[in-house]
Amino acid sequence: MSQGLFGVLFGDPFAVMNTIGLVAFALVGAAKAIRERYDLFGVAVVGLATAFAGGVTRDLLVGRIPLALQSPVEVALGTLGVGLAIGLSVAFDSPDDHPIAQFADAVGLAAFATTGAIVATDAGLSAFGVVAIATINAIGGGAFADILLDRSPFVLLDDFYASCAVLGGGAYWIVATVGGPASPAAAVCAAVTVGLRLIAINYSWGLPEARILRATHDKSDGDR
Repeated sequence: MSQGLFGVLFGDPFAVMNTIGLVAFALVGAAKAIRERYDLFGVAVVGLATAFAGGVTRDLLVGRIPLALQSPVEVALGTLGVGLAIGLSVAFDSPDDHPIAQFADAVGLAAFATTGAIVATDAGLSAFGVVAIATINAIGGGAFADILLDRSPFVLLDDFYASCAVLGGGAYWIVATVGGPASPAAAVCAAVTVGLRLIAINYSWGLPEARILRATHDKSDGDR
Protein backbone atom coordinates (compact mmCIF):
# COMPACT_ATOMS: atom_id res chain seq x y z
CA MET A 1 0.00 0.00 0.00
CA SER A 2 1.58 3.29 -1.04
CA GLN A 3 1.22 6.25 1.30
CA GLY A 4 3.18 8.96 -0.54
CA LEU A 5 2.54 11.41 -3.32
CA PHE A 6 3.33 8.69 -5.87
CA GLY A 7 0.38 6.71 -4.58
CA VAL A 8 -1.88 9.74 -4.80
CA LEU A 9 -0.92 10.48 -8.38
CA PHE A 10 -1.48 6.89 -9.48
CA GLY A 11 -4.81 6.39 -7.82
CA ASP A 12 -4.11 4.27 -4.72
CA PRO A 13 -7.51 4.64 -2.94
CA PHE A 14 -5.90 4.77 0.51
CA ALA A 15 -3.45 7.50 -0.49
CA VAL A 16 -6.14 9.55 -2.24
CA MET A 17 -8.57 9.39 0.67
CA ASN A 18 -5.84 9.95 3.25
CA THR A 19 -4.70 13.09 1.44
CA ILE A 20 -8.23 14.48 1.27
CA GLY A 21 -8.93 13.66 4.91
CA LEU A 22 -5.74 15.23 6.25
CA VAL A 23 -6.24 18.54 4.47
CA ALA A 24 -9.98 18.71 5.19
CA PHE A 25 -9.79 17.86 8.88
CA ALA A 26 -6.79 20.10 9.54
CA LEU A 27 -8.81 22.94 8.00
CA VAL A 28 -11.85 22.15 10.15
CA GLY A 29 -9.90 21.81 13.41
CA ALA A 30 -7.90 24.96 12.81
CA ALA A 31 -11.07 26.89 11.96
CA LYS A 32 -12.60 25.85 15.29
CA ALA A 33 -9.48 27.01 17.15
CA ILE A 34 -9.56 30.34 15.32
CA ARG A 35 -13.17 30.80 16.42
CA GLU A 36 -12.05 30.25 20.03
CA ARG A 37 -9.33 32.93 19.59
CA TYR A 38 -6.35 30.58 19.93
CA ASP A 39 -2.96 31.94 18.91
CA LEU A 40 -1.20 30.66 15.80
CA PHE A 41 0.54 27.87 17.68
CA GLY A 42 -2.72 26.77 19.26
CA VAL A 43 -4.46 26.88 15.89
CA ALA A 44 -1.75 24.67 14.40
CA VAL A 45 -1.88 22.20 17.31
CA VAL A 46 -5.66 21.81 17.17
CA GLY A 47 -5.65 21.59 13.37
CA LEU A 48 -2.94 18.94 13.23
CA ALA A 49 -4.50 17.01 16.13
CA THR A 50 -7.79 16.91 14.24
CA ALA A 51 -6.00 15.61 11.17
CA PHE A 52 -3.84 13.01 12.91
CA ALA A 53 -5.57 11.71 16.04
CA GLY A 54 -8.00 9.38 14.28
CA GLY A 55 -5.33 7.88 12.03
CA VAL A 56 -2.86 7.44 14.87
CA THR A 57 -5.50 5.60 16.90
CA ARG A 58 -6.35 3.45 13.87
CA ASP A 59 -2.73 2.47 13.32
CA LEU A 60 -2.14 1.64 16.98
CA LEU A 61 -5.23 -0.58 17.03
CA VAL A 62 -4.01 -2.62 14.05
CA GLY A 63 -0.47 -2.81 15.44
CA ARG A 64 1.57 -0.60 13.16
CA ILE A 65 3.63 2.57 13.53
CA PRO A 66 1.38 5.61 12.89
CA LEU A 67 1.86 7.05 9.43
CA ALA A 68 1.99 10.55 10.92
CA LEU A 69 5.32 9.57 12.54
CA GLN A 70 6.75 8.08 9.34
CA SER A 71 5.95 10.39 6.46
CA PRO A 72 6.74 14.13 6.16
CA VAL A 73 4.02 14.22 3.51
CA GLU A 74 1.42 13.71 6.24
CA VAL A 75 2.67 16.73 8.19
CA ALA A 76 2.86 18.83 5.04
CA LEU A 77 -0.74 18.03 4.13
CA GLY A 78 -1.94 18.84 7.65
CA THR A 79 -0.03 22.12 7.56
CA LEU A 80 -1.67 22.95 4.24
CA GLY A 81 -5.09 22.49 5.83
CA VAL A 82 -4.14 24.78 8.71
CA GLY A 83 -2.96 27.41 6.24
CA LEU A 84 -6.23 27.20 4.33
CA ALA A 85 -8.17 27.73 7.57
CA ILE A 86 -6.11 30.82 8.39
CA GLY A 87 -6.78 32.17 4.90
CA LEU A 88 -10.48 31.45 5.31
CA SER A 89 -10.52 33.35 8.61
CA VAL A 90 -9.16 36.43 6.87
CA ALA A 91 -12.09 36.42 4.46
CA PHE A 92 -14.88 35.38 6.87
CA ASP A 93 -15.75 36.22 10.49
CA SER A 94 -16.78 32.66 11.48
CA PRO A 95 -14.79 30.27 9.29
CA ASP A 96 -15.93 27.16 11.18
CA ASP A 97 -19.58 27.92 10.37
CA HIS A 98 -18.96 28.73 6.71
CA PRO A 99 -20.33 26.25 4.13
CA ILE A 100 -16.76 25.65 2.94
CA ALA A 101 -15.74 24.39 6.39
CA GLN A 102 -18.91 22.32 6.76
CA PHE A 103 -18.34 20.72 3.35
CA ALA A 104 -14.69 20.08 4.22
CA ASP A 105 -15.79 18.40 7.45
CA ALA A 106 -18.20 16.11 5.55
CA VAL A 107 -15.53 15.26 3.00
CA GLY A 108 -12.94 14.62 5.70
CA LEU A 109 -15.36 12.38 7.57
CA ALA A 110 -15.96 10.34 4.42
CA ALA A 111 -12.27 10.17 3.51
CA PHE A 112 -11.16 8.97 6.92
CA ALA A 113 -14.02 6.48 7.25
CA THR A 114 -12.76 5.03 3.97
CA THR A 115 -9.09 4.89 4.97
CA GLY A 116 -10.06 3.23 8.25
CA ALA A 117 -12.11 0.62 6.42
CA ILE A 118 -9.26 -0.07 3.99
CA VAL A 119 -6.69 -0.53 6.77
CA ALA A 120 -9.04 -2.73 8.81
CA THR A 121 -9.83 -4.92 5.80
CA ASP A 122 -6.13 -5.28 4.94
CA ALA A 123 -5.52 -6.31 8.56
CA GLY A 124 -8.09 -9.09 8.21
CA LEU A 125 -10.52 -7.77 10.82
CA SER A 126 -14.12 -8.89 11.17
CA ALA A 127 -17.12 -6.91 9.97
CA PHE A 128 -17.38 -5.26 13.39
CA GLY A 129 -13.67 -4.47 13.29
CA VAL A 130 -13.95 -2.82 9.87
CA VAL A 131 -16.88 -0.66 10.94
CA ALA A 132 -15.27 0.19 14.30
CA ILE A 133 -11.92 1.20 12.79
CA ALA A 134 -13.64 3.19 10.04
CA THR A 135 -15.66 5.08 12.65
CA ILE A 136 -12.71 5.67 15.00
CA ASN A 137 -10.58 6.92 12.12
CA ALA A 138 -13.37 9.25 11.02
CA ILE A 139 -14.38 10.78 14.35
CA GLY A 140 -11.27 10.41 16.50
CA GLY A 141 -9.64 13.64 15.37
CA GLY A 142 -12.75 15.74 15.87
CA ALA A 143 -13.36 14.27 19.33
CA PHE A 144 -9.77 14.96 20.40
CA ALA A 145 -9.97 18.51 19.03
CA ASP A 146 -13.09 19.18 21.09
CA ILE A 147 -11.22 18.05 24.21
CA LEU A 148 -8.42 20.49 23.39
CA LEU A 149 -11.07 23.18 22.93
CA ASP A 150 -12.47 22.34 26.40
CA ARG A 151 -15.90 21.20 25.29
CA SER A 152 -17.82 17.93 25.11
CA PRO A 153 -17.07 15.97 21.90
CA PHE A 154 -19.99 16.79 19.65
CA VAL A 155 -19.93 13.27 18.17
CA LEU A 156 -21.35 12.08 21.51
CA LEU A 157 -24.26 14.49 21.38
CA ASP A 158 -27.38 14.44 19.21
CA ASP A 159 -25.89 15.34 15.83
CA PHE A 160 -26.13 12.76 13.00
CA TYR A 161 -22.38 12.53 12.46
CA ALA A 162 -20.68 9.39 13.69
CA SER A 163 -23.60 7.37 12.34
CA CYS A 164 -22.60 8.42 8.82
CA ALA A 165 -19.18 6.85 9.31
CA VAL A 166 -20.72 3.71 10.77
CA LEU A 167 -22.96 3.28 7.72
CA GLY A 168 -20.11 4.13 5.35
CA GLY A 169 -17.84 1.54 6.96
CA GLY A 170 -20.62 -1.01 6.73
CA ALA A 171 -21.08 -0.23 3.04
CA TYR A 172 -17.34 -0.76 2.45
CA TRP A 173 -17.44 -4.16 4.17
CA ILE A 174 -20.46 -5.27 2.13
CA VAL A 175 -18.88 -4.33 -1.20
CA ALA A 176 -15.52 -5.84 -0.25
CA THR A 177 -17.17 -9.05 1.01
CA VAL A 178 -19.02 -9.72 -2.22
CA GLY A 179 -15.68 -9.71 -3.98
CA GLY A 180 -15.36 -6.14 -5.17
CA PRO A 181 -11.88 -4.58 -5.51
CA ALA A 182 -10.70 -1.87 -3.15
CA SER A 183 -11.39 1.12 -5.41
CA PRO A 184 -15.17 0.56 -5.87
CA ALA A 185 -15.56 -0.31 -2.19
CA ALA A 186 -13.74 2.89 -1.25
CA ALA A 187 -15.91 4.93 -3.61
CA VAL A 188 -19.10 3.47 -2.14
CA CYS A 189 -17.93 4.10 1.43
CA ALA A 190 -17.01 7.70 0.66
CA ALA A 191 -20.23 8.37 -1.24
CA VAL A 192 -22.45 6.92 1.49
CA THR A 193 -20.67 8.80 4.26
CA VAL A 194 -20.45 12.22 2.63
CA GLY A 195 -23.93 11.94 1.12
CA LEU A 196 -25.55 11.14 4.46
CA ARG A 197 -23.61 13.88 6.23
CA LEU A 198 -24.56 16.56 3.73
CA ILE A 199 -28.22 15.48 3.88
CA ALA A 200 -28.06 15.56 7.68
CA ILE A 201 -26.70 19.11 7.59
CA ASN A 202 -29.31 20.24 5.09
CA TYR A 203 -32.25 18.76 7.00
CA SER A 204 -30.83 19.20 10.52
CA TRP A 205 -30.93 15.49 11.27
CA GLY A 206 -30.03 14.33 14.73
CA LEU A 207 -30.39 11.27 16.90
CA PRO A 208 -32.90 11.55 19.78
CA GLU A 209 -31.57 12.16 23.26
CA ALA A 210 -32.07 9.42 25.83
CA ARG A 211 -34.05 11.74 28.10
CA ILE A 212 -36.44 12.53 25.25
CA LEU A 213 -37.14 8.82 24.86
CA ARG A 214 -37.79 8.65 28.61
CA ALA A 215 -40.11 11.65 28.47
CA THR A 216 -42.02 10.08 25.58
CA HIS A 217 -42.38 6.85 27.53
CA ASP A 218 -43.64 8.70 30.61
CA LYS A 219 -46.13 10.64 28.50
CA SER A 220 -47.48 7.48 26.91
CA ASP A 221 -47.88 5.93 30.37
CA GLY A 222 -49.73 9.00 31.53
CA ASP A 223 -52.16 8.86 28.59
CA ARG A 224 -53.30 5.35 29.48
